[in-house]
Amino acid sequence: MQATGLVTVADLNYNTANRDRIAVSVRLAVVLDTGRSVLLLDDRGWSSSQKWSQASVVDIRETALVVVGPDEPSEDQDEDDMAAEYWEHLSDLLEQQDLAIDPAELRELPHDVRLSQRLLKRIGTAVPGS
Repeated sequence: MQATGLVTVADLNYNTANRDRIAVSVRLAVVLDTGRSVLLLDDRGWSSSQKWSQASVVDIRETALVVVGPDEPSEDQDEDDMAAEYWEHLSDLLEQQDLAIDPAELRELPHDVRLSQRLLKRIGTAVPGS
């Protein structure tokens, strides 16, 4: 099996106190040439003080890519070290599922961001000024 891409799926986050404000959960998976996808991260997301009427598909896609990583480097790391650690971690997660995909290969895969139908509906039905 070969990896053909990465996909991040953004969805509404219902675990928020104020449903009028932007709250998004994201999952990252690797897509295999068999069509199967393997979940890598399901603990990411963000919220904002902005209302849904201020949300855009472009902003959500861009933020989703940032949120799934790599994370910002810590004080004792630079960006390259942090990125290398991130891709190694993802490769390890795949190895735990009996898939051997090199970190360098993962890093070079095309990365698609998809928004759930619920999220698209929330953006499409958000009315400015409400």
